[in-house]
Amino acid sequence: MAKTKTAFFCQNCGTQYAKWVGQCSACKEWNTVVEEVVQKEEKSSWKAASSSKRKIAKPLRVNEISIDKEIRLNTFDLEFNRVLGGGLVPGALVLLGGEPGVGKSTLILQIALKLPYKTLYVSGEESQKQIKMRADRIHPNSETCFILTETKTQNIFQQIEVTEPDIVVIDSIQTLHSDYIESAAGSISQIRECTAELIKFAKETNTPVILIGHITKDGSIAGPKILEHMVDTVLQFEGDRNYVYRILRALKNRFGSTAELGIYEMQGGGLRQVNNPSEILISKNDEGLSGTAIASTVEGMRPLMIEIQALVSTAVYGTPQRSTTGYNAKRLNMLLAVLEKRAGFKLGAKDVFLNITGGISVDDPAIDLAVIAAILSSNEDIPIEKGVCFAAEVGLAGEIRPVQRVDQRILEAEKLGFTAIYVSKNNKIGLKNPKISIEMVSKIEDVVTGLFG
Repeated sequence: MAKTKTAFFCQNCGTQYAKWVGQCSACKEWNTVVEEVVQKEEKSSWKAASSSKRKIAKPLRVNEISIDKEIRLNTFDLEFNRVLGGGLVPGALVLLGGEPGVGKSTLILQIALKLPYKTLYVSGEESQKQIKMRADRIHPNSETCFILTETKTQNIFQQIEVTEPDIVVIDSIQTLHSDYIESAAGSISQIRECTAELIKFAKETNTPVILIGHITKDGSIAGPKILEHMVDTVLQFEGDRNYVYRILRALKNRFGSTAELGIYEMQGGGLRQVNNPSEILISKNDEGLSGTAIASTVEGMRPLMIEIQALVSTAVYGTPQRSTTGYNAKRLNMLLAVLEKRAGFKLGAKDVFLNITGGISVDDPAIDLAVIAAILSSNEDIPIEKGVCFAAEVGLAGEIRPVQRVDQRILEAEKLGFTAIYVSKNNKIGLKNPKISIEMVSKIEDVVTGLFG
């Protein structure tokens, strides 16, 4: 018997060492290097038990490679399709991560139950009866979804050869283990080896594989960082437990944009697709309230109208507080400095709290003007006129800067019944005869005058 070979791996980033060290030189984390047993025999193909003769890959010219048959598989979920870039690509590996209880397994099971393709759902965390109980709430009559409870990759591949599924779902990658690695399931060696076997299977058979992954306390995918490099698409499923809405983002996508966004509503019967998120992100207040402003933002190809709430009050304690939810705190401090320096508003001794409703986070600089409008509205205790929205970036000199795709933002505001939108004077607007009033401004002073007189 060959001598067992061990190596040391960083549990945070996956860097390998010849001996134990206290601090990882790659990610600078302390006490993350552990010893693991690595493979002690030659690895074989995912289907070595059934086929010993394999074709040797040959290089082809780019113009000789045919992509006529590479048609994306429709998941019949508009939000999921949008984030993927149009559907599942044959042979692609999709990694879905998210916090415990956010609804990762529910989302993938819901998609698997409604697919017309033969789908093998492999669960290493729940029994078949537990999955059946959840499936009865979502879509009980499915003829094409097969449930397998197994954690050993060799047994999974045997069932795949028998079932011949069109799509494979693994829930979760951290529960799998391979015979070629002696370390425990969930270790860096096992995650890397199991993922490599699944990649080999997906590319050789042109079968898309969806992996569900756990995340660490800091929000990153559990396991080595190389796991995210190995797969084709990395999706993040996020949402606050205090809200019913869930957001699906693409952190990496080899076959589409990473700027797309999918929104779901958690219900008793599963996750409902939200086709018009602007309506849920804006509160239905008939009374005018100070400190609220509506911004027109764009996520991927989708324009959204979001509500920004601000509260400005006198600082009770010595140091004024600056708190944000869903918005960059450093950018808030910058905008407050611009207001004080360029517009003359004394906010240095006041507490400022900012919130984006709906539990979403927005990085679009086009909401700067709405943030400033909400802050000034709260500071003056004067509500912004109903039907007014904003789409512009604010510079350090107090100038109102243009934003991209302003026509889409204006059309979205017009569709939802807004009567006026503030945009930069330098924006080139291609719309003809818009029904919404377009206010062109160049400085913060123009906005203050237009809103509060």
